[in-house]
Amino acid sequence: MTQPGFAGPVGRYGSDTAPYVRLIAEDFTLLSGADVADIAHFLCVLHGRHPGVIDHAATKTVDDAAREWLVKATDGFAAERAFLTKLTVAAGPISGVSVDDQSNAAVLGQRKALEMLSQSDRSGCAIGAAIALVADWHFIRNILELIALRVGVEARSSILPTVRETSDLNSRLAQTPALERALNFGAEQLLNQHRGLWQLLEARRNMRLSR
Repeated sequence: MTQPGFAGPVGRYGSDTAPYVRLIAEDFTLLSGADVADIAHFLCVLHGRHPGVIDHAATKTVDDAAREWLVKATDGFAAERAFLTKLTVAAGPISGVSVDDQSNAAVLGQRKALEMLSQSDRSGCAIGAAIALVADWHFIRNILELIALRVGVEARSSILPTVRETSDLNSRLAQTPALERALNFGAEQLLNQHRGLWQLLEARRNMRLSR
C-alpha cells in the first residue's frame, strides 16, 4: 500500500481515474487506429522530448535520499521515451478532427507548463512532479503495452522505480509540512496535466464518432 500523503494526489488525480482510461481498460478493442495513433502521438509530444520532467528534477534536487531513485528513474524513463517513440512511428500519423484543430498546440502548451513545473525553485516541487510521473506512468504503461500489441512493437519490461520505491521516497522527503505541501503541489500539477491530456484524447475520439 502507498502512504496516505503519497496516495492522496495519485488516488484523486491519477490517470486511472480518468473516464477515458477506464473505458480503454474495460475494452481496448473499442479504439480505432486513429484513437491509438492519438494516444501515442500526444503522449510523445508531452513526454517524448529530452530533457523531461525527471531530468529537470534531477538538476533541482540535492537530497541524498533522492539520488539513487533519480538515477534509476532517469534511466528508466529514457527507455520509456524510446518505447514511446517506436509506438508513435508504428501507429502512424494523426489526422485532424476539425477544420480548426488546435490539439497539438494545446499539448505543446501542457509540455511547456511541465517544463516550468519541473524547473521550479520551490524545494520539493520538481521532485514531487517526478515522483507523480513515475507513479502514474505505471498506469499509462498498461495502455502503451496494449498499443504495442496492436501495432506490432515489442514491449520490454519497464525498468522504472516501482510504486513501492516511489512511495517510500515520497515519505522520506516529506519531513516537514512545507516540504509535503510542495511535493503534493508538484504531484497534483503533473497529474492535472495528464488528466487534461486524457480529456483531450477522449474529445478527439468523440468528435470522430460523431461524424
